Amino acid sequence: MTDWTGGYVADVGYTYGYYGELNPLRARLALLSANLALPKSGAACELGFGQGISANVHAAGSGTRWYGTDFNPAQANFAGHLAESFSGGPQLFDQSFAEFCARDDLPDFDFIGLHGIWSWISDDNRAVIVDFLRRKLKVGGVLYISYNTQPGWAAMVPVRDLLNQHADMLAPAGAGVVARVEGALAFAKKLWAVNPAFARNNPQIAERLKKIEAMDRNYLAHEYFNRDWVPMSFADMAAALAPAKIDFACSATYLDHLPNLGMTQEQLALLDELPDPVFRQSTRDFMVGQQFRRDYWVKGARKLNPLEYREQLRAQRVVMVAPRDSVTMTVKGVLGEATLTDAIYRPILDLMSDHQVRGVGEIEHALREHAIPLASLHQALMVLTEKAALAPAHDEATIAAARPRTDQLNRLLLDRARGSGEINYLASPVLGGAVTLTRFPQLFILAIQAGKASPEEWAAYVLQIIKGQGQSIVKDGKPLQGDQANFDELLAQATEFGSQRLAGLRALGVL
Repeated sequence: MTDWTGGYVADVGYTYGYYGELNPLRARLALLSANLALPKSGAACELGFGQGISANVHAAGSGTRWYGTDFNPAQANFAGHLAESFSGGPQLFDQSFAEFCARDDLPDFDFIGLHGIWSWISDDNRAVIVDFLRRKLKVGGVLYISYNTQPGWAAMVPVRDLLNQHADMLAPAGAGVVARVEGALAFAKKLWAVNPAFARNNPQIAERLKKIEAMDRNYLAHEYFNRDWVPMSFADMAAALAPAKIDFACSATYLDHLPNLGMTQEQLALLDELPDPVFRQSTRDFMVGQQFRRDYWVKGARKLNPLEYREQLRAQRVVMVAPRDSVTMTVKGVLGEATLTDAIYRPILDLMSDHQVRGVGEIEHALREHAIPLASLHQALMVLTEKAALAPAHDEATIAAARPRTDQLNRLLLDRARGSGEINYLASPVLGGAVTLTRFPQLFILAIQAGKASPEEWAAYVLQIIKGQGQSIVKDGKPLQGDQANFDELLAQATEFGSQRLAGLRALGVL
């Protein structure tokens, strides 16, 4: 019988994750930070879309035509179910990369994204993808790609191999992948308990194994137990993409654009001595112990002159997505925690706390008395975006066109929240992306849409939903007993939701 999985874990579904780096709108501030011209918005593609949350949210929240494939038919079926809920949904397929990339009915793409794919597929599939990028990514188009990186994984590679060997060789006959994962983790715990020399020589692995033990088993199956699993150096990645004529643009992790947060002055000085950009990135990964890279690459990158940079930056729009009181004045980097400059960040946060969309030029003008240089404003907006306090926003015409689609998709997601807490996202036409929202806040939105006007009514509405399914709220690891205890907890959450989240969600077009 043909093994259609190609060695990839397929007997458990992937998690219902959303990945903002796949949103072309997010790429813009990062590319401008690298002084690169911005891509057009026309057609986009996600290779390996998993459960399809990102692909559907991005298709609903923008005017971009999205396409994609995921070889797992169960995942493609669920993603297609989401796509059918709104007009203009993405064109999603359950084909292998080889089948999909050979299609003759696909447009050329302005943006192609792969999250959590490259390190877990075969060399043959990587070659197929590179050829696809060569043929189908437009000149000036952007590639987003994430992958495991050697410096941060070097000590873990033999451990992963041992876990995989245990799952293959010692798992009981007929054991499912989750049981095999559990067995491998139990063996690793026994092995570390006898203090092998490898553990003594690599003491950091014990902490990583503790973190792994607490992770979702479906995620672990996809992360560690595929046949193919290759952490790759940046130089090898650059060499692999070279036939597609694609060059590295910048990190998709905004804090990487602030090197002082991750490296000492001596380390930065050493990097500055290195003339080759590929070797410089490889060396940087050693400096910070990089484990997972998220990068933007461009086919035919064009540098902006200073005037173009200023004009294009000022045209970008952002909005506050977090409650003002929740935003701390610190940021965590590789070197530890740094305090944000009060004279720069506080005025920005105070101005944006009304959740109104503003262009960077508008912010600059409104804060002119604070004399914040444009480059410093750009940097601050990127830090606040990485902290999930701000987010890039669409123009008004795009928002108006997207709103009917996001309403349709959210209707399905909210209905699903009545019986499940698997999907913690709703679509925003303002962001062209997702807002993180767990099950009970989603149910509070359902209550509001049902005409309930107060936190007490929202709590009572949600209580009836969970009570009808024999469910109760788990607090501090224990289920609450009785209607009153469950109502009191729901009321506390509903009150906080009303005071902290509701205004922002309305501004983001979520309700």
